[in-house]
Amino acid sequence: MLLTDNLLLDYKRCQRRAFLEVCGEVAQKEAEREFLLKLRRENQKQVEEILAHQMYQKPSFSRGDWQEGTRQTQQLMAQGVELIHRGVLWVSESEELGIRGTPLLGKPTLLVKQPGVSKFGNWAYSPVNVKLGKRPKPEYKVIAAFHAYLLAQIQGILPKNPLLVLRQQKRYGVDLHNWLPRMKTVAINCYQMLLSEMEPDVFISRQRCGLCQWHTHCRAIARNLNHLSLVPGVTPSRYQQLQQLGVTSLAALATESSEEIDEVLGDEIAFQLQQQARSIVENRAFFRENDRALSAIPTAEVEFYFDIEAEPDRNLDFLLGVLVVNRRDKTEQFYPFLAEHPDEEALIWQQFLALTERYPQAPIFHYSEYEVDTVKRLARQYPTPNHSLQPLLSRFVDLHAWVTATATLPVESYSLKSLAQWLGFEWRDRDASGDRTVCWYDRWLHSGDRALLDAILRYNEDDCRATYCLKDWLVDFLANTSNENSPISATPK
Repeated sequence: MLLTDNLLLDYKRCQRRAFLEVCGEVAQKEAEREFLLKLRRENQKQVEEILAHQMYQKPSFSRGDWQEGTRQTQQLMAQGVELIHRGVLWVSESEELGIRGTPLLGKPTLLVKQPGVSKFGNWAYSPVNVKLGKRPKPEYKVIAAFHAYLLAQIQGILPKNPLLVLRQQKRYGVDLHNWLPRMKTVAINCYQMLLSEMEPDVFISRQRCGLCQWHTHCRAIARNLNHLSLVPGVTPSRYQQLQQLGVTSLAALATESSEEIDEVLGDEIAFQLQQQARSIVENRAFFRENDRALSAIPTAEVEFYFDIEAEPDRNLDFLLGVLVVNRRDKTEQFYPFLAEHPDEEALIWQQFLALTERYPQAPIFHYSEYEVDTVKRLARQYPTPNHSLQPLLSRFVDLHAWVTATATLPVESYSLKSLAQWLGFEWRDRDASGDRTVCWYDRWLHSGDRALLDAILRYNEDDCRATYCLKDWLVDFLANTSNENSPISATPK
């Protein structure tokens, strides 16, 4: 076993993932998703941009031969090389951390020579880690502290100022006085977990689990257990609170009536979680009474259903898709405003505006805040008069806000795909997803394969049609539901 920086990164994010990487069955691990490979390429591009005007050296060794890698790295350090790329930090064990017979391995992006007195001479090295993130996340700081700790074992002196370099080459120092003790705790706990082979409980997180190669495996276990983490709104902290109260199953949460739950979670949260659990157990929607539920969702002869595909790394919104539903004429037409090249974003923005001006009274339905935020960004990027922008923004109707305020549905998440699939809607390409369209567009720009564009257009149109399906269902639901106990059919019209 090796205690590596990647393993500690996994542990900091999800203890179970670190366990599975060492002790799990490889057959249960999914292939790495294309989006992760794209992120890795973008990170490498980041590093190349930093090194473009730098003189540096790097060790040369066979893949996986970490001891040879660290031997060569230490040779470069002894020579006083100014900048080392892809250096290897290997320590056979750590008595201080109680890690015996297990090597510790770190691979900082860069090692930078700095003034100081080390075993190599009147200089020392400090780690620099280049990451794609926009902010200095705690896990990044833990890994920087781990690299600093390994360097101290190798060169005999602790680095003074480990650095993180993030997007747009923003630099952040890591305070070792704060983060070194935290790193040691993480390393010790991770090592002891692996040594004892104590498998952490499953917990499905909607934000962290989606791209993990163990997600399908863990989700299957969670579903078999009717695990509470499958209930939207059950965060890790709320899960622990429910466990302490003896509420350990979906059925218990749905049926338990306890003043203790209300007291610990608060009346409103407790009611929401119990209604959500009941909805899942009974497989039906419940009315959620509030002020929004008393008003009506806008309905018009002509309605727009709007969805966007974007490439975050390029800060580009390359597809503005609009499904125009004319209820009077009983027609539906999809308008895909597609930037086949990144410099066409301004063009598709003008095309979108022209369509909205053709139907100035049509409400624009969408699912999430992203569409409104994007319209505001495009209006700033390609100067749009305020007297045109404000009336346009007033037409937007966020169905995510409507659904979450007025209904509780038997789903594991309130994503558009999850809700629409419960209603019986199916995407034509079952494996399509938002992160895959990013990869497809990137591949289109490099290959010119129009089949990739066709796949993106199908996915975007299906997103628009799913939004249409959800809107019609929600209108009927709110019209026909008189109280929270009234069931509603899951079949859309």
